[in-house]
Parts: sequence; structure tokens; C-alpha cells
Amino acid sequence: SPAQKLVFNRVNGKRPPVLLHQLSAPEECYTLAHEENVRFVYEAWQQVEQQLDGSRSGESACGPVQYVEKTPNPGLKNFVPIDLEEWWAQQFLAKIENCS
Repeated sequence: SPAQKLVFNRVNGKRPPVLLHQLSAPEECYTLAHEENVRFVYEAWQQVEQQLDGSRSGESACGPVQYVEKTPNPGLKNFVPIDLEEWWAQQFLAKIENCS
């Protein structure tokens, strides 16, 4: 089952004036070179995924190899990846509580 996401509802549809300048991010400007690089990486990754799917189903004898650690690091035994969206939500709520 998917993890539940926090939903922030605005009071009366307005943002608090104290946080308004903190929440608005400057508009990002992408250059043609940036878009070209993103397109290249995206297309290359799609090709790798197709080749991986083909090698799993036995279509291809050669192609990309998925790395799997043979001897896992014991220090990472209890590693839990961070849910970045949840972390940002907690930071946001903490800022709101500190401003009140």
C-alpha cells in the first residue's frame, strides 16, 4: 500500500504573510544545453531499462548487468532510506510552529 502523504490546507485559501517570502522559489531558467543533457540521460536510461528487461526474459545474452552486492556491509544492515517528502513536511511544520 502507498505511504500516506501530508496534505496542507490553507486557512481561508491564504498563506500566512510571514512564510510567503520563504515559500516562493525563484523561477528556474533552463538552457538549451540543460534540456539536451536531460533528454540524453533520459533516453539512455530508457534504453538501459529496455535492455535489462530483455536480458531478464532471455532475449539477449549480452547487455547491461545489474550490480548486486555479494557481501553486504554489516554497518548498513538496519539502513532505512529517508522519505525526503516526509522530512520536508516535518521541517515545514516545525517552521510554522516556531513562527506562532
